[in-house]
Amino acid sequence: MSVDLATVKRVAHLARIAVSEDDANRMTGELNAILGFVEQLGEVDVSGVEPMTSVTPMAMKKREDIVTDGDKADDIVANAPNSDRNFFLVPKVVE
Repeated sequence: MSVDLATVKRVAHLARIAVSEDDANRMTGELNAILGFVEQLGEVDVSGVEPMTSVTPMAMKKREDIVTDGDKADDIVANAPNSDRNFFLVPKVVE
């Protein structure tokens, strides 16, 4: 895949980025180099390679997936100026 000057200007317009003519010419070469590198990566045979989460082997930390209510309602409203049965009380505002 190759990127031309018109494509760079269109992408810049869609991204709402102001790009000068000189910058657009420079970006054309840079984007073509990036796309060439991505095409090279597509040629690499990765069959039999396991996906990695880290460069060093490690087990992911996991916790039991259970639902709890947190049991912290008293702690949450402890510093509230006014509360009633674990609800914040605020003044009524009518405009």
